[in-house]
Amino acid sequence: MKAGVRELVLERMQILVRNAVSNARKNPELAQRQASLAKKLSMKYRVRMPYELRMNFCKKCKKFIVPGFTARIRLGRSDVKSIRITCSFCNHTYRKIIRKQAAQSL
Repeated sequence: MKAGVRELVLERMQILVRNAVSNARKNPELAQRQASLAKKLSMKYRVRMPYELRMNFCKKCKKFIVPGFTARIRLGRSDVKSIRITCSFCNHTYRKIIRKQAAQSL
Protein backbone atom coordinates (compact mmCIF):
# COMPACT_ATOMS: atom_id res chain seq x y z
CA MET A 1 0.00 0.00 0.00
CA LYS A 2 1.19 3.50 -0.75
CA ALA A 3 2.27 5.59 2.23
CA GLY A 4 -0.04 8.45 1.26
CA VAL A 5 -3.08 6.19 1.43
CA ARG A 6 -2.15 5.03 4.93
CA GLU A 7 -1.90 8.60 6.28
CA LEU A 8 -5.17 9.50 4.58
CA VAL A 9 -6.97 6.52 6.15
CA LEU A 10 -5.53 7.30 9.61
CA GLU A 11 -6.62 10.92 9.34
CA ARG A 12 -10.12 9.91 8.20
CA MET A 13 -10.46 7.42 11.08
CA GLN A 14 -9.48 10.13 13.59
CA ILE A 15 -12.03 12.55 12.13
CA LEU A 16 -14.81 9.95 12.22
CA VAL A 17 -14.13 8.93 15.82
CA ARG A 18 -13.83 12.57 16.94
CA ASN A 19 -17.21 13.31 15.32
CA ALA A 20 -18.70 10.18 16.88
CA VAL A 21 -17.62 11.31 20.35
CA SER A 22 -19.16 14.74 19.81
CA ASN A 23 -22.42 13.24 18.47
CA ALA A 24 -22.76 10.54 21.12
CA ARG A 25 -25.13 12.48 23.40
CA LYS A 26 -27.24 14.19 20.74
CA ASN A 27 -27.54 11.39 18.20
CA PRO A 28 -26.26 7.97 19.39
CA GLU A 29 -27.22 6.15 16.17
CA LEU A 30 -25.14 8.55 14.09
CA ALA A 31 -22.21 8.14 16.49
CA GLN A 32 -22.39 4.32 16.18
CA ARG A 33 -22.49 4.62 12.38
CA GLN A 34 -19.49 6.96 12.25
CA ALA A 35 -17.47 4.71 14.54
CA SER A 36 -18.34 1.60 12.53
CA LEU A 37 -17.24 3.40 9.34
CA ALA A 38 -13.89 4.15 10.98
CA LYS A 39 -13.52 0.48 11.92
CA LYS A 40 -14.45 -0.64 8.38
CA LEU A 41 -11.84 1.71 6.90
CA SER A 42 -9.26 0.16 9.18
CA MET A 43 -10.16 -3.35 8.05
CA LYS A 44 -10.53 -2.55 4.34
CA TYR A 45 -7.15 -0.85 3.99
CA ARG A 46 -5.43 -3.07 6.59
CA VAL A 47 -4.35 -0.13 8.71
CA ARG A 48 -4.04 -0.76 12.44
CA MET A 49 -6.26 1.59 14.39
CA PRO A 50 -4.24 3.66 16.89
CA TYR A 51 -4.64 2.79 20.58
CA GLU A 52 -6.37 6.10 21.37
CA LEU A 53 -9.13 5.17 18.91
CA ARG A 54 -9.26 1.45 19.76
CA MET A 55 -9.95 2.08 23.42
CA ASN A 56 -13.32 3.61 22.47
CA PHE A 57 -14.66 0.22 21.39
CA CYS A 58 -15.99 -2.50 23.72
CA LYS A 59 -13.82 -5.61 23.84
CA LYS A 60 -16.84 -7.94 23.79
CA CYS A 61 -19.67 -6.47 21.70
CA LYS A 62 -17.36 -4.23 19.59
CA LYS A 63 -19.73 -1.25 19.88
CA PHE A 64 -18.53 2.31 20.22
CA ILE A 65 -18.50 3.45 23.84
CA VAL A 66 -18.09 6.94 25.23
CA PRO A 67 -16.72 7.15 28.78
CA GLY A 68 -19.34 8.59 31.12
CA PHE A 69 -22.22 8.14 28.67
CA THR A 70 -22.24 4.60 27.26
CA ALA A 71 -19.56 3.25 29.59
CA ARG A 72 -18.91 3.42 33.31
CA ILE A 73 -15.34 4.10 34.44
CA ARG A 74 -14.14 3.11 37.93
CA LEU A 75 -10.75 2.96 39.61
CA GLY A 76 -9.66 -0.39 41.06
CA ARG A 77 -9.09 -0.52 44.83
CA SER A 78 -6.74 -3.50 45.00
CA ASP A 79 -2.94 -3.58 45.11
CA VAL A 80 -2.87 -3.76 41.31
CA LYS A 81 -4.03 -0.30 40.27
CA SER A 82 -6.39 -0.47 37.34
CA ILE A 83 -9.23 1.27 35.57
CA ARG A 84 -12.42 -0.80 35.24
CA ILE A 85 -14.55 -0.04 32.19
CA THR A 86 -18.10 -1.39 32.04
CA CYS A 87 -19.94 -1.29 28.71
CA SER A 88 -23.58 -0.22 29.08
CA PHE A 89 -24.64 -2.22 26.01
CA CYS A 90 -23.42 -5.71 26.96
CA ASN A 91 -22.52 -5.04 30.64
CA HIS A 92 -19.05 -6.51 30.09
CA THR A 93 -16.33 -5.25 32.45
CA TYR A 94 -12.66 -5.18 31.53
CA ARG A 95 -9.62 -3.64 33.15
CA LYS A 96 -6.72 -1.51 32.03
CA ILE A 97 -3.75 -1.91 34.35
CA ILE A 98 -2.00 1.28 35.44
CA ARG A 99 1.73 0.60 35.61
CA LYS A 100 3.78 1.95 38.47
CA GLN A 101 6.25 4.58 37.42
CA ALA A 102 9.89 3.83 38.18
CA ALA A 103 11.41 5.80 41.03
CA GLN A 104 13.39 8.68 39.66
CA SER A 105 16.96 8.81 40.90
CA LEU A 106 18.62 12.14 41.57
